[in-house]
Amino acid sequence: MKFLQFLLIVCIGFIGCQSKDKSKVKTSKEAILELLDRPNILWLVTEDMGPYIPPFGDTTVATPNLSRLANEGIVYPNLYSTSGVCAPSRAAIATGMYPSSIGANHMRVNSYTKERGLPPYEAVPPSEVKMISEWMRRAGYYCTNNYKTDYQFKEPVTAWDENSPYAHWRNRDKNQPFFSVINFTETHESGLFEPYGFREIETRLYHAGDKKYKWKNFGEHHANNRMTEEDTPIHLPKDTKFNIPPYLPDTEKTRRDMWKLYNNIAEMDKQVGAVLKQLEDDGLLENTIIFFYGDHGGPLPREKRLIYDSGLNTPMIIRFPNKIQAGTKDNQLISFVDFAPTLLSFINEEPKPYMQGQAFLGPFKTKERDYIHAAADRFDAETDVIRAVRDKQYKYIRNYRPDQGYYLPIEYRERIPTMQELLRLKNEGQLNEHQMQWFRERKPKEELFDCSVDPFELNNLANNPEYQDKLKEMSAEMDKWLEAIGDNPDLPEGDLIKRLWNGSDTQPKTSAPTITTKNRKVTINCDTEGASIGYKIIKKGKTPKSWMVYQNPIELSEGEKIQVQAHRIGFIPSKTVEFD
Repeated sequence: MKFLQFLLIVCIGFIGCQSKDKSKVKTSKEAILELLDRPNILWLVTEDMGPYIPPFGDTTVATPNLSRLANEGIVYPNLYSTSGVCAPSRAAIATGMYPSSIGANHMRVNSYTKERGLPPYEAVPPSEVKMISEWMRRAGYYCTNNYKTDYQFKEPVTAWDENSPYAHWRNRDKNQPFFSVINFTETHESGLFEPYGFREIETRLYHAGDKKYKWKNFGEHHANNRMTEEDTPIHLPKDTKFNIPPYLPDTEKTRRDMWKLYNNIAEMDKQVGAVLKQLEDDGLLENTIIFFYGDHGGPLPREKRLIYDSGLNTPMIIRFPNKIQAGTKDNQLISFVDFAPTLLSFINEEPKPYMQGQAFLGPFKTKERDYIHAAADRFDAETDVIRAVRDKQYKYIRNYRPDQGYYLPIEYRERIPTMQELLRLKNEGQLNEHQMQWFRERKPKEELFDCSVDPFELNNLANNPEYQDKLKEMSAEMDKWLEAIGDNPDLPEGDLIKRLWNGSDTQPKTSAPTITTKNRKVTINCDTEGASIGYKIIKKGKTPKSWMVYQNPIELSEGEKIQVQAHRIGFIPSKTVEFD
């Protein structure tokens, strides 16, 4: 296959780079263009996931499907989200831009604003920005998403061919390449709530006939339809011994939450196996690049929402067709903003100039990163302002509110029994020095950690004379990054909204599309700069479910009608216009 030849060329270049200047060792672009076929791309995305699985050194629970994927693929231990929580991180993945550069870093932009005297809003990236799935659709890919559209903005109708619990690559045209995102919710923070078995959102695979599976979303559970612990598959003995991180108390409640965490991971692994089986059954395994990753770090207290490694670092495995580089490890630093440019690189398209990430694979792979960056602002009703930069060894954190303590009393998190246990022991004066760090009433302006010897980031080196050169280096890198992406950490959220809305008090609207026709050839325009235009052709009174991405004039046959909507990301979408 041409695609396999292409991958072999890329891998030879990759191997050669191990002992040479990686910016100079490149394969021939002409050879790549000649050999490249468009691969299918499958993303398997789980939630609230630290490196708690055997391919990353944690053997607490068996994950046969992920272990197989790792044995046949490449393990990436140094993937970092741009935030310790899902929606900002998802904005970075979807756009290739840092959330704090486009107004996407407050969790969430459309909630907990009324209490602050602010309107709900959406992130507003530059006009040229499209979701990565739309760029893939424009390149001819069939793009599906089974669940989760929490991007900090409403996705345009042009984003996906299918966006529903029933979305599947099997619905594409024959031989059309696909980009499919399958989201798994079993490992979500809510999976630690009591009574165990509760899921805020429950997603399951179920068999629908002899030929295929579909994904079914059961929606939010209410009191009368929660799962019980008896209904929940048990994958791990309840007397399992756990390595409790030093920032958590070793109590019965903590151990029970750890048991739930790993049991949920095993259930997620089972779901991953069902999807991989479908891919194999369809004969597509060896023409598909498979990604597995989490949306940020772990679900436990002092993990999710924080920008320590426990909140940012998430495992990634990539399996290439024919098991190229099977069983290897790639230690390069990777950020979520790198996903969008890498997808374009895979399909032999140059990353878009506005993208703040960089391709880490494919013909447009660039020099490996020296740093990754992250930010934390508002979470639900509680606000802080923190920025972080990390290289392969050190983490630098800058606290813009040193007079405010670390711990934020987030009601949702306080439903976790371990969090309740931490608060109880704090009130009783029974937490040790490491566990009390999170509850300090003040925090230092700067923090520096040597993550190679202090992986839990408990020993601040910022005032240590021996590390002043490193501190200055990392601080300078942060200043450079903030300026490059236009991030003003001190900007109040109300002023941010005005900036996003160009000084207005109301969210901008996308102009209605205009339609002109000549000899049944339809041309569509929109006065709103950067608006994506979606359309449906209505034939014999039947309206398709999916919107097509408008790129060129459309020729209508006699009796056909066209339905059109325009939408710039962050703006209110236009009204739907119909023409016959």
